[in-house]
Amino acid sequence: MNKRHITSLISQVFGKFASKEFSPRFQGFINNTYVGLMGLDMSDFNDRSTYNSLNALFTRSLREKREFSKVQTDFISPCDSYISECGDLNDEDALQIKGMRYDSHTLLGENFSDDEKSIVDNGKYINFYLSPKDYHRYHIPTDLQVLKAVHIPGKFYPVNISSLKTRVNLFIENERVVILCKGTDGKKFYMILVAALNVGVMQVSFEPNIKTNSSSLKPTLYEYEDLHLKKGDDFGCFEMGSTIVILAQKDMLELENIAYTDVKYAQTIARII
Repeated sequence: MNKRHITSLISQVFGKFASKEFSPRFQGFINNTYVGLMGLDMSDFNDRSTYNSLNALFTRSLREKREFSKVQTDFISPCDSYISECGDLNDEDALQIKGMRYDSHTLLGENFSDDEKSIVDNGKYINFYLSPKDYHRYHIPTDLQVLKAVHIPGKFYPVNISSLKTRVNLFIENERVVILCKGTDGKKFYMILVAALNVGVMQVSFEPNIKTNSSSLKPTLYEYEDLHLKKGDDFGCFEMGSTIVILAQKDMLELENIAYTDVKYAQTIARII
């Protein structure tokens, strides 16, 4: 990609609007309109009037921490979302949505070796779609060590259900951050944060050098010697809705019956085997 795509420019413009702090009266109107149009459930959050920008409302934190299973083998949802697809990888093929396959090795990009990519062959995958109404922060699903993170610049096509059904290789075309993790049992999995239209920024708290939807046109690799995170840790947010993909090593996860359902952060969605 030789220059930023038009979807990047649109997202940057929207991001500037969303980050602007208007007068309390007008900001209240914006917040009330957004909450009403999108049907946000604000019961777990501060009052809508307390957010001084639309972006602050998007990236709102929980008012109180959610409880989750402390059982080490319980793998929790990293976010509030809809499971648009999940199941078994067919060799390296996963489903974007029913009938739309993509190559997991290509999704992971060029900064991982063939051996690193092949660990997920015939493993499990889960696609978490965060709509504009959802809580936009993401959390660690199990105690883990972060081995690598790669920021891969790309496009910002919408990732809603209609787009998933019509645009081939949507996750692969869009900008993303690919994180290679190792669980306490030594098994590995990837968490892939996928950008979307109007998601100008994906925050990654453990790596502040990652600047998404920026002038960068080439992938950037970050490697870690001793970066450990705990289940439930907040490690960033989407600035509006988007998608998280988990690709897990073969014989690592036993999934609950979650396909095509809404899940909440802290809900147990799989068990480590």
